Amino acid sequence: MHAFRTHKCNELNASNVGDTVRLSGWVHRVRDHGGILFIDLRDHYGITQILADEDSPAFKDLEKVRSEWVIRIDGVVKARDPELVNANLPTGEVEIFIKEMEVLGASEELPLPVFGDQDYPEETRLKYRFLDLRREGMHNRMMLRSNVVASLRKRMTDQGFNEFQTPIITAPSPEGARDFLVPSRIHPGKFYALPQAPQQFKQMMMVAGFDKYFQIAPCFRDEDPRADRSPTDFYQLDMEMSFVTQQDVFDTIEPVILGAFDEFGGDRVVNFDIPQISYKDAALLYGSDKPDLRNPIKMQIVSEHFAGSGFKIFASLLEQDGTEVRAIPAPKGGSRKFCDRMNKFAQAEGLPGMGYIFWREKTADAVAQELGIKVKEAQAMLKSGEVKGGMEAAGPLAKNIGPERTEAIRQQLGLQLGDAAFFLGGKPKSFESVAGRARNVIGKELGLTDETKFEFCWVVDFPIFEKDAETGKIDFEHNPFSMPQGGMEALNGDPTKVLGYQYDLACNGYELISGAIRNHNLEMMYKAFGIAGYDEAEVEKRFGGMVKAFKYGAPPHGGCAAGIDRIVMLLANEENIREVIMFPMNQRAEDLMMEAPSEATNEQLRELGLRVIPQE
Repeated sequence: MHAFRTHKCNELNASNVGDTVRLSGWVHRVRDHGGILFIDLRDHYGITQILADEDSPAFKDLEKVRSEWVIRIDGVVKARDPELVNANLPTGEVEIFIKEMEVLGASEELPLPVFGDQDYPEETRLKYRFLDLRREGMHNRMMLRSNVVASLRKRMTDQGFNEFQTPIITAPSPEGARDFLVPSRIHPGKFYALPQAPQQFKQMMMVAGFDKYFQIAPCFRDEDPRADRSPTDFYQLDMEMSFVTQQDVFDTIEPVILGAFDEFGGDRVVNFDIPQISYKDAALLYGSDKPDLRNPIKMQIVSEHFAGSGFKIFASLLEQDGTEVRAIPAPKGGSRKFCDRMNKFAQAEGLPGMGYIFWREKTADAVAQELGIKVKEAQAMLKSGEVKGGMEAAGPLAKNIGPERTEAIRQQLGLQLGDAAFFLGGKPKSFESVAGRARNVIGKELGLTDETKFEFCWVVDFPIFEKDAETGKIDFEHNPFSMPQGGMEALNGDPTKVLGYQYDLACNGYELISGAIRNHNLEMMYKAFGIAGYDEAEVEKRFGGMVKAFKYGAPPHGGCAAGIDRIVMLLANEENIREVIMFPMNQRAEDLMMEAPSEATNEQLRELGLRVIPQE
């Protein structure tokens, strides 16, 4: 017999009745039924019920075991009584009568419970992550992650891609975030960097002639943490292709990503019809470059209805260049209580507030004023049906701009009785992001967002350059290495109108993929960087490896990278990315389990030629 097990804890069934078996695992739960001990024994694969009575030679030893002890048992498989069969377990037809037991690893009192998935302080969960991972929910999420990665890898190789590994110790990156620097012992005073992404290496692979590359790549960025982003490291499905257009990249990666969502998304429906939305339209309609299309709300420009109106705040704003007023329709949001709540939301986001109009049935007061009669008469006429109240616009904005303008707004937005609209004004970049978040909140609170779907969209046509409003200086707004649409001719025109072949894939309000067709033309690259104030010497200094490679015959190429952690987070229906990472940092970028970061010893610092300056 094997030293530890003849079967796993999910394998035994009625066909094994009478067999002598050996199992090993963790004591999941102990139940003492007065002279009979029942134990649920758990391993990676499942749970088997074992038992012993006072006649069992292992009974006294078994009385001592506690939850999460690791034990080995020998016993005989017996059929459960029909009324005691557990249909929820693969092993629910049987139980093991113990003949012998050995403790393989005793456990101290647990700092957090393993049985069940009740809430527990995250700091404790991360400090004892090895225990947290024993919980069923966490275990299932880690297995989901493993299966998703295996699926992505297979889908890429099935399309003829080859997996190659790129360096982990390298030079500082052009990606734009902060690097993690690694001091060199052999070259005192010099530093390596952990790669923010394999970007330059994968482009040089294309120059080297490897047509289709991919990698499940670790990436390192010294970033401020947030719920959907790890503060130190993350994994991405990285890919690059030669001799391709933007649409070729879409056609290649869509079946990989959507196929995985279809495979692991459970009951949620994957919409395979992916729209392409320009960056400009995404900002206008959704207030975000990663719009959640499960929410049907589309924002609209309504400036004309406020220009010269009685609402002086918006009317004065619209006299300034580059300003506009946008409306967020809110079907079914037509109550003062909801409107006031959204106004407070805007104030919490740092804005003075958010104007609103809602449409309700005409009150008796309004009918009385309209017909020149007393309120009591109006009430009676409304009750009898002699007059129909119809609908009226309510709220501070409605009073200020009058019924004709409010009616024009209602018709433009396609709103009805019981609906509302919210308004923000100014230069779009000053309020777009708040408007986008407000749109998301309105969609969820009013039940408009369809939680049963995965809705994807490509956001395309990103502007490459932007002009600083105060200094007038031109700088890069997005990826400086993307191929400009229109090529060199476009770069010779107005820089703020130059769009790049850059693209993101969004799903349910999260960015899953970012990529571009690369600017492989060295002359065009020098020109693009020159517009942003970088001369050729500076470009060669910063990106020497790529510049050198492009001098020796670079093919047109493009690709993208998909965030593994974020994909699994969506599939697991979690809002916190730490729930799908095996050993994550906390929100202060600390590893509580391994106690990192830690101080270096004086010997280590001397060897590296470094000195730590104490922080005041």
